[in-house]
Amino acid sequence: MRAIRRFTVRTVLPEPLAALAELASNLRWSWHRPTLELFASLSPARWEAARRDPVAMLGSFSPEELLTLAEDEQFVARVDEAARDLHAYLTQDRWYQSLDAELAAENREPAPRSIAYFSPEFGITAVLPQYSGGLGILAGDHLKSASDLGVPIVGVGLLYQFGYFEQSLTRDGWQREDYPVLDPDELPISLLREADGSPAEVTVTLAGGRPLVAHVWKAQVGRVPLLLLDSDHEANDEPARAVTDRLYGGTPEHRLHQEILLGVGGVRALRLWSRLTGAPQPEVYHTNEGHAGFLGLERISELTGTGLTFEEALETVRAATVFTTHTPVPAGIDRFARELIMSHFGPEGAGLPGLSVDQVLALGAETYPGGDPAVFNMAVMGLRLAQRANGVSQLHGAVSREMFEGLWPGFDAPEIPITSITNGVHAPTWVDSRMIELAERHIGPQIRTEAKAWEEIAKVPADELWATRRQLRSALVTEARRRMRGSWLKRGASNAELGWIDGILDPDVLTIGFARRVPSYKRLTLMLRDPERLRDLLLHPDRPVQLVIAGKSHPADETGKRLIQQMVRFADEAGVRHRIVFLPNYDIAMAQALYPGCDVWLNNPLRPFEACGTSGMKSALNGGLNLSVLDGWWDEWFDGENGWAIPTADGVEDANYRDDLEAAGLYDLLENEVAPRFYERDTDGLPQRWLSMVRHTFASLGPKVLASRMVADYVRQLYLPAATAGRAITPDRARDLAAFKGRVRLAWPDVRVEHVDSSGLSDSPQVGDAMSVRAVVYLDGLNPSDVEVQVVHGRVSPQDLITDFVVQDLRWAGAADNEPAEGRHVFEGHLKLRRTGPFGYTVRVLPRHEGLAAPAELGLVTNA
Repeated sequence: MRAIRRFTVRTVLPEPLAALAELASNLRWSWHRPTLELFASLSPARWEAARRDPVAMLGSFSPEELLTLAEDEQFVARVDEAARDLHAYLTQDRWYQSLDAELAAENREPAPRSIAYFSPEFGITAVLPQYSGGLGILAGDHLKSASDLGVPIVGVGLLYQFGYFEQSLTRDGWQREDYPVLDPDELPISLLREADGSPAEVTVTLAGGRPLVAHVWKAQVGRVPLLLLDSDHEANDEPARAVTDRLYGGTPEHRLHQEILLGVGGVRALRLWSRLTGAPQPEVYHTNEGHAGFLGLERISELTGTGLTFEEALETVRAATVFTTHTPVPAGIDRFARELIMSHFGPEGAGLPGLSVDQVLALGAETYPGGDPAVFNMAVMGLRLAQRANGVSQLHGAVSREMFEGLWPGFDAPEIPITSITNGVHAPTWVDSRMIELAERHIGPQIRTEAKAWEEIAKVPADELWATRRQLRSALVTEARRRMRGSWLKRGASNAELGWIDGILDPDVLTIGFARRVPSYKRLTLMLRDPERLRDLLLHPDRPVQLVIAGKSHPADETGKRLIQQMVRFADEAGVRHRIVFLPNYDIAMAQALYPGCDVWLNNPLRPFEACGTSGMKSALNGGLNLSVLDGWWDEWFDGENGWAIPTADGVEDANYRDDLEAAGLYDLLENEVAPRFYERDTDGLPQRWLSMVRHTFASLGPKVLASRMVADYVRQLYLPAATAGRAITPDRARDLAAFKGRVRLAWPDVRVEHVDSSGLSDSPQVGDAMSVRAVVYLDGLNPSDVEVQVVHGRVSPQDLITDFVVQDLRWAGAADNEPAEGRHVFEGHLKLRRTGPFGYTVRVLPRHEGLAAPAELGLVTNA
């Protein structure tokens, strides 16, 4: 029979064990090995049965069992020691707290006291399934590393009632999605409450003036609070309660409701958090992809309530906002119909005070060649609302500059103000404890905290390194067999027909991993282009290869599901199923066994559509070698010795032919380089050349791929400048900057370079010669101080395009012909020829103001 009401009865811990509640509720346990071991030691069987969830496991103990534990003095002492360690972690100064002294020595302002980090998903632990893939895992690693470094971040996201989905397979290999209900009371989160104990809440308004009320839950990620908004509130009607039902599901209107709650509601949740806890208001707002872009609208609305105009509030918001784009493909960006935006922000909706619907629409308009005037683009809005933006690898930054160059017409792609900060991964989460313990024995405890320590991996003896790698491979084999049995039982098989599973995979065979989301561009089935050649690799008598594969397709992506089915059907074949497996329900828990257990991590996306691809980083930190297309992070950090680069057929327009070429390159590498090197052994049975590559991988990639490096880069390159700009833009400065932009935009159509001449060069110029440049510029009433006039010079192509250019400012030399009323001014300068070959130059005019973060910020330029 079914219950008519459901509620959760919470565990009451005896006083000697009271600290277990805090240890279980702070998600630091998910990456802190001693705390994990403490919980596991309570009952290894219950720990596994509870899927390694401390809250669920504690709930499995009866009051009598807990009282017995409380009488165990040795265990109580361990609990107390763990609690003291957590308290020290939460209160002691860390890297970030030392920054202020460094900044003061440089006569710079102190670091921001609080930074808000918005994301639609956060992958912290499998116990809190609020993520779908790389974006969420990256966000989780960002928070964890911020906590380890002491960076005062507050995370903001949504609490989904069903999360993403749990994946299983039908008998014929088709993906099936299940959405188990997540009870917040059974998750390691707590409800934010008012002083009187009532649940705290925020409200946003949807089309037609409908209120949407949300609870605010808090997950504690080490030192970092993560606020999660939940629309499953009794004050809402059924459609409103379902706004946070599942991640990346529903109609466009449903997605819009989620993003309004995340952006507008998220800012209101931050204000609520500060009021209830006394925490400082954020000085920097970081939006992880465009999903949270509406946070900028809410902040503009707040500021217009203090007397600023829309234009002045916009400048204030931009100064302290950072936008990170994660997609290299337009299809990955949320775009809504203009009519949908109008219904929520126009007169028929509630709108936001201080913003007209036309102002909102202009922020997301695709006003560039090839843009669609009928849509509202969330990434475009994100870029217009943020003064600082970045891609997530060097190559992705370049792709993003080309992708969005229409917002900055007249500028070459390298000058588009989108920088790059390459992603990293949180080592304590992703590096297996056996690998860390091995390194710690030979290098020291600094391997846990100092990036440079990874360069000393040569101190680890080859035989111990190889033995540890075999342990990790063996553990993956055991885990894969367990998961395969569970998968086949769900597919309708009986135990009687699954005896073959006990023999799948081999701990002594070269193991290759491939796991990721399954959109078409990631090419899950590239390895199947020549099935017979793949069979030969899997079944080679002397150098066999085995493949462990995982990945989810979006529920609405039929193409992705067909790719999974194609892979599963191949892996089901009796002749190869002992050498290739597809493991359903790829998540954090699976990944933590998969990355350490693979010798090689395979990544073969369609270049350049992989923004970063951090799974290969996690493999590298466990001693795996990357076999990847030169895309994302691998494009910048592959050095020829830390893995292999799959050749790409860039420029080949026939997609099938390109796949054939690149698959052939993959097979060649596996047959001729990867497998032979793995199986080449010395007299002690060690693959010395392979282990040399592993050591080099640790040394060359270890310091780079850490999320601690990534977060420190965000702090230095983006958060500090954004905080400084945010503090500097007082209401008066905001008015001045807004007025400047308005004046410049009005005058710019008539600004022109009327005449340029040069002197000083002979008919045969040589390196080292100097030339003078003089330009007459018409400014249409603008002051010379409102502009920068530059000479741009460098090598030229046969088409007279300046490449590899250098920019040099020209100085104002007075009014032309002593007629300043005419608006004509002379700018002059000198430049020295420093390179041989075809040379060219031009002169251009750009707006100049101390409030601009980059010369191209306004997207205005006049070229001669």
